[in-house]
Amino acid sequence: MSDPLPPSRTADLVRLRRIRDRIDREFAAPLDVEELARGEHMSAGHLSRQFRAAYGESPYSYLMTRRVERAMALLRRDEMSVTEVCFAVGCSSLGSFSTRFRELVGVSPSAYRRDHGQSVAGMPACVAKQVTRPVRNREARAAGTVLA
Repeated sequence: MSDPLPPSRTADLVRLRRIRDRIDREFAAPLDVEELARGEHMSAGHLSRQFRAAYGESPYSYLMTRRVERAMALLRRDEMSVTEVCFAVGCSSLGSFSTRFRELVGVSPSAYRRDHGQSVAGMPACVAKQVTRPVRNREARAAGTVLA
């Protein structure tokens, strides 16, 4: 039987969950680590270390993954330009957005729209979200790689 977590660790996990939930809700808002940490009475450094330990990536990386995830859905709809999608998901630089998108998805936003626009047509939204979830930490497979 494992020992229960010490109260301070439990409190940190609760705060980290609130921060992650806030990122999930407010991904399109201008969020930064200092402001997120201040909202939970933590230092930015402590938040970054604890968040990485709990979730395997930095708060900023998690935020960008959420933004790219939402961008993928908007690009599949083909109702907005890539620039409009960039700003709609909370990014302020098209170049940074495109670079991060390519790192996570493996192709540019324009190529994603062209090649995957109808890839989830008729699929329930909950399944489409899981199937199209971006890969974190630069693990996107090379375009054309066949998985056996």
